[in-house]
Amino acid sequence: MTTRVALVTGGTGGIGTAICKKLAQMGHKVATNYRNEEKARAWQQQMKAEGFDVALAAGDVTDPEQAAAVIKEVESQLGPIDILINNAGITRDTTFHRMSTLQWTDVISTNLNSVFNMTRPVIEGMRERKWGRIIQISSINGLKGQYGQANYAAAKAGMHGFTISLARENAKLGITVNTVSPGYVATDMVMAVPEEVRAKIAADIPTGRLGKPEEIAYAVAFLVDDQASWITGSNLDINGGHHMGW
Repeated sequence: MTTRVALVTGGTGGIGTAICKKLAQMGHKVATNYRNEEKARAWQQQMKAEGFDVALAAGDVTDPEQAAAVIKEVESQLGPIDILINNAGITRDTTFHRMSTLQWTDVISTNLNSVFNMTRPVIEGMRERKWGRIIQISSINGLKGQYGQANYAAAKAGMHGFTISLARENAKLGITVNTVSPGYVATDMVMAVPEEVRAKIAADIPTGRLGKPEEIAYAVAFLVDDQASWITGSNLDINGGHHMGW
């Protein structure tokens, strides 16, 4: 397999970490961005202790100038970016009739605007080199909606609208663009939910359990592979059967 440069936004989180590890195991050179340097350096040291060398670049994906600076820093360290995983995301949950403008804009900026901010600086290089992989990490709740998540669901649904349009524009240039929509995954954030709530969630999933970050990373690895070159504009649901469509 050809070694390529991969950038994973939000790579220090649960799913992001699993994606970074999987891409590194595939032989790619991997980087992620950060906002909290102390946390990021500690994460990087832990990754090194586990045998994973992941480059870091400071920058907030919600800010176009900082996003461009992240791209520039990663490319100065590792080379042109061939693989972009738009994984950064937050929640600011509340019912819509109580939702503030800030709760709306924070989620849209982090989960959706960041996709533009990070993809725009790399797309022209991918087009020139005639190869690229762009993957959005969306959510089951962008497909089925969720109580108290009008902001989050709107952003996550918007990610796939972005995917299918960008896929059409770049398919003939060797660039694939896809979405992965995880269900409820056993990240630190989900595991912090009270056990009885998690039990109710798991009981509603046909497989009877939460997902694992590594299972999401496996899907990403599948889509970035050279042999996945005929898969573009697609959404891959990974939710244990919690939400099924066709």
